[in-house]
Amino acid sequence: MAELKSIVAILGIIATIYLLIKKYETRTVLIGVGLIMSVLTLNPMEALDAFAKSMTSGGLIMAICSSMGFAYVMKYTQCDTHLVHLLTKPLSGLKFFLIPIATIITFFINIAIPSAAGCAAAVGATLIPVLRSSGVRPATAGAAILAGTFGSMMSPGSSHSAMISEMSGLTITEVNLSHAPYNIIAGVIGAVVLTFLALAFKDYGEEHRQAYLKENQAAENSFKNANILYALAPLVPLIILVIGGTSLQKVPGLEWTQMGVPQAMLIGTIYGIVVTRKSPVKITEEFFNGMGSSYANILGIIVAASVFVAGLKSTGAIDSAIEFLKHSTEFVRWGATIGPFLMGVITGSGDAAAIAFNSAVTPHAVELGYTHVNLGMAAAIAGAIGRTASPIAGVTIVCAGLAMASPIEMVKRTAPGMILATLFLALFML
Repeated sequence: MAELKSIVAILGIIATIYLLIKKYETRTVLIGVGLIMSVLTLNPMEALDAFAKSMTSGGLIMAICSSMGFAYVMKYTQCDTHLVHLLTKPLSGLKFFLIPIATIITFFINIAIPSAAGCAAAVGATLIPVLRSSGVRPATAGAAILAGTFGSMMSPGSSHSAMISEMSGLTITEVNLSHAPYNIIAGVIGAVVLTFLALAFKDYGEEHRQAYLKENQAAENSFKNANILYALAPLVPLIILVIGGTSLQKVPGLEWTQMGVPQAMLIGTIYGIVVTRKSPVKITEEFFNGMGSSYANILGIIVAASVFVAGLKSTGAIDSAIEFLKHSTEFVRWGATIGPFLMGVITGSGDAAAIAFNSAVTPHAVELGYTHVNLGMAAAIAGAIGRTASPIAGVTIVCAGLAMASPIEMVKRTAPGMILATLFLALFML
């Protein structure tokens, strides 16, 4: 029976990787393979119980659903667009140095607009024309935006932060502040390497600027008047949560900032209603549409991953892997980083691999000699970095479309920096 279980586990993992590479729907693959493994090992209830249990993870539901509801409101009111334009308009005169600055700006805007594709669309619509009109080759202009799209790992609405928060007993803000230095350094590594590659590939020059002007003189952004009050709206919850999660909340008058993610998102939404004077009815509809979408598309992956992990657990593969890692801790740092990174590159999504790892291995972090925050967030960041180096990721396609460049050419410029950033996480975060 033990041999049969091992064969089931190996075939299940191979089938999952193959189906994800072939771009089959992630939730269907994870639930389907997980159920099949559980049935074949005569323990179907383990998968079904995991499905039921993960449906009602309170901390995850509150943080993720409220954050996505707020994101929908920001999109409807166009406050996210005002934020992007306010930050990028003054930068058009920076010429070549705009390449790393664009990456860093995207990284930090991605905290306030946590969807990678959504952030890329919002930032890229403004910054890519600015980059190209400054003389940057299209592939590098798109790559500069793409390289910054893992800043969302520090978002209070990150599903990974919420998962690690539940495991560690820390607040989401404490989790994010704990891993923020590593995440930021990884972002800087990506920006610096991309800049050197732009020099090596001769991706900046007058010929590129003239080519852009000939293609479309009108591509210079027509958005002229960024409203600072609108632009502040996406940042309101972030500012509240950072103050409330640090010693700043001890300052007289700031004690009220100690609150959870849902409360902060609601305050940000109310601020958006006040400054934009949009219909409260429509904004309420958008907020709840966002909540529903996040449960289906984000929490849905977490629920599906829990079924897959339960299937693996029923084969004994997870217990065996944990026992191996306990006695071979030198492999943990590589499995937690390179594994999710490669899956992110291959599948175009780092979430499935990182969530599966964090569901199966990260609860045992202390036994393996790590903290829940470092092990879990290293896997999550590595997965997101892998997605940033993937030519088939949705965010890569968005950037390629905006820049009118080949996804492969863009990834040639982002991948070296992402590889170095992943090695940095493995060597210094773990």
